[in-house]
Amino acid sequence: MTKQTLSFQAEVKQILHLVTHSLYSNKEIFLRELISNASDACDKLRFEALNHPEMYEDSPDLEVRVSFDAEAKTLTIRDNGIGLSAEEAVANLGTIAKSGTREFMAKLDGDQKKDAQLIGQFGVGFYSGFIVADRITVESRRAGAKPEDGVRWSSEGTGDFEIESIVRGERGTSVILHLRDGEEEFLSGWKLRSIIGKYSDHVSLPILMRKEEWDAEAAKQVQRDEWVPVNKAAALWARSKSDITEEQYNEFYKQISYDTEAPLAYTHNRVEGRSDYTQLLYIPAKAPFDLWNRDKRGGVKLYVKRVFIMDDAEALMPVYLRFVKGVIDSADLPLNVSRELLQESRDVRAIREGSTKRVLSMLEALANSEEESERAKYAAFWNDFGSLLKEGVGEDHANAERLAKLLRFASTHADEGVSFADYVSRMKEGQESIYYITADSLAAAKGSPQLEIYRKKGIEVLLLSDRVDEWMLSHLHEFDGKSLQSVAKGSVDLGSLQDEEEKQQAEQASAAFKPVLDRLKAALKDRAKDVRVTTRLVESPACLVVEEGDMSGHLSRLLKQSGQSGVPSSMPILEVNAEHALVRRLDSGDHFDELAHILFDQAVLAEGGHLEDPAAYVRRVNGLLLSQP
Repeated sequence: MTKQTLSFQAEVKQILHLVTHSLYSNKEIFLRELISNASDACDKLRFEALNHPEMYEDSPDLEVRVSFDAEAKTLTIRDNGIGLSAEEAVANLGTIAKSGTREFMAKLDGDQKKDAQLIGQFGVGFYSGFIVADRITVESRRAGAKPEDGVRWSSEGTGDFEIESIVRGERGTSVILHLRDGEEEFLSGWKLRSIIGKYSDHVSLPILMRKEEWDAEAAKQVQRDEWVPVNKAAALWARSKSDITEEQYNEFYKQISYDTEAPLAYTHNRVEGRSDYTQLLYIPAKAPFDLWNRDKRGGVKLYVKRVFIMDDAEALMPVYLRFVKGVIDSADLPLNVSRELLQESRDVRAIREGSTKRVLSMLEALANSEEESERAKYAAFWNDFGSLLKEGVGEDHANAERLAKLLRFASTHADEGVSFADYVSRMKEGQESIYYITADSLAAAKGSPQLEIYRKKGIEVLLLSDRVDEWMLSHLHEFDGKSLQSVAKGSVDLGSLQDEEEKQQAEQASAAFKPVLDRLKAALKDRAKDVRVTTRLVESPACLVVEEGDMSGHLSRLLKQSGQSGVPSSMPILEVNAEHALVRRLDSGDHFDELAHILFDQAVLAEGGHLEDPAAYVRRVNGLLLSQP
């Protein structure tokens, strides 16, 4: 193939512009990314060579070499991995086959401080070389190909790149960075070794550099022909916990997650039994931007006998724990395991169950710690990831009870952080249920008229305003033997908390108010299933409730907002406060029907609902205002 000049994909041009003009806060990440790519290329060769051992040719020992030429101002990262064909060089280095490219560019353009987190997250790590280089040359030959099938790719990181055939005797890839003026710090063996030790010490392949010695005559460090490893060349998770520092754990997390912050917590264990495996799992300190994408692949890497198998083994962790990052290395799975086999494997199910329990144990340790700093960590975790644990209540029945203990809510007694155990410990003597209310927002929940009788009696009510709460409650019906009871469903039944005198007064009021109730039922026959005197209101004139087993108004709204059709509709029950002055005026005025509809509309608004005919409500209110002397 003669030399050709080709244009970059449009998205690549945009990314290159951002890389060369914006990424300055952490330049050294380029070396991390290029070594990571080299390691991946060796992993791919090892995997393909399982069925085609001839691909190793005459060099079965996989390695990465880092070298520099101070006079030529070049830095080279070379591997003897799978290599690239000419077609693969064009496809992999000239285009980006990732749907997340737009999000990458938006994030990078909006917050340059997160460059270390974002670069590499969307498969654009190679282009980070242009942070320090004004030209990159890639020379490669695919394993198993002929020497004359080598390829040279070269670009200045602007609008195009050149590609041509070369003769290359060795398989693998060399990435040659022609450094910009002012980037001479990366022509130092000490500097390069420190970066490798910081970011790539865990890489299981040896990373080699030329040995340097002090030359007294030249008064400088000189490189020898001897190559020596500069990393431990041992998978971090395979080493003894006593040999690993917290800083090394944190740096490994940053490497695999592209996060800039240390993790909130981690666990490192060797599990032996029905299935033998090693797990190194991390809980991030902050939620990633794509957390709510349930189709997103998991964050756990799968290795088998330290051979990398796949980057996003979602079968190893339930969907609701998709925020967990880390590595699982199995001693039992076959090396040619596929995603389909993962779904069916009994060993994988054992790994999934064990890893899930280990993550929950980490969270329990934080939540139940006697140290305030640890509990503060859990509070921070809950703010970012709490909704996912609520998903788990319905998805993971085996661990539903453990998950219920980890849930936190706001309540009428506290704005946040209330657990079911806290609530039960504060229950009134004789109280048999855990009371809650769901609403579109915390403010709407706090202001709901349904809470009035509970406030009057000092009964705590949990305030649930998360979109997933209604779904969670369809799977969670009790805690510690106490049933969960919505204050907006059915009749108020406070049991022994309501004395006989109150019950008798309610019955008498209902009997005395029956003529008005009948008229209200007639006026609202198309809007209310029933109208009855309430015992739950103290200050408000009316409220809406639903029968036990019926869908709440809050859930009905959520389903309609999500675009679901065929949402079952059931008319609510209007409860009126017979002691309220506005209700007492019903039977004495000339605007009974108008006032009845106003009461109903106000009850809809008070629970966070939307009026089907707001203009009619306004006309009725204006008519009543004008009728006043």
